[in-house]
Amino acid sequence: MLKAGIFLDVDNLSFNGGWGMRYSVIRDLVSAQDTTIVRANAYLAADFDREEFDHEYRMRSEEYRNAMRRAGFHLILKPVKRYFNDDGDTVVKANADLDLAVDALLQSENLDYVLIGTGDGDFLRLVRALQNRGKRVDLLSFDNTSSELRREVDNSFSGFLVPGLMPSRFDNKRRERGIIYSVKEGREYGFLNMRTGLGVGEVQSNVFCHVNDFEPKIVSDQLMRYKREGVILEFDAIEQGPDKYKAENIQVFDWKNR
Repeated sequence: MLKAGIFLDVDNLSFNGGWGMRYSVIRDLVSAQDTTIVRANAYLAADFDREEFDHEYRMRSEEYRNAMRRAGFHLILKPVKRYFNDDGDTVVKANADLDLAVDALLQSENLDYVLIGTGDGDFLRLVRALQNRGKRVDLLSFDNTSSELRREVDNSFSGFLVPGLMPSRFDNKRRERGIIYSVKEGREYGFLNMRTGLGVGEVQSNVFCHVNDFEPKIVSDQLMRYKREGVILEFDAIEQGPDKYKAENIQVFDWKNR
């Protein structure tokens, strides 16, 4: 089995749709790549100054960090620092990118597989350096992901589509998420991809969708736009036969309002 390391840019993931993600599922995702996890690091900012006087904020922050620790992650905390710019405004900074990159390079000598959790294109050189060392490098990200970074990695996982990673708005029923990959101009139907598991190839592509099954209903031009823009959809997957599904009660997944 491959020896794996996980390196998460937590603030980038959280700010772009990953807030509330289940960190144990990230470990499951990596294990599903036929690996043994030997290192799991999470890099995030910590506003210790605020925690000194804001009790509620401190409690929330500590519980959040403890949840990551319970999932088996080692935390690397970057203290938030405040500066005054030339206009006298307060500037807040806490960037752990360099720490993540250095650790990933140093620790990669004992790794075969690296999962980087970020959408930040500044990590492009890190990806290339790891690949030049013969490592498989996969990406986990959410919204606002660098297209160049996504192209460079060996496999790119959308956190919105990884089963179980993000809680659904519909806690009492199983909802799937996917994107349209096929629709013909002027037609009122198309086909969706949805993940059925955590392995690279565990994807179901034969999911039929029709404009009448959207809530609210849409027209064919919108269906084409959803495909072009890679809009994430949430739906009920109704089995129609062997490896055939129909999407019903389809809604655009809006992570900003979930």
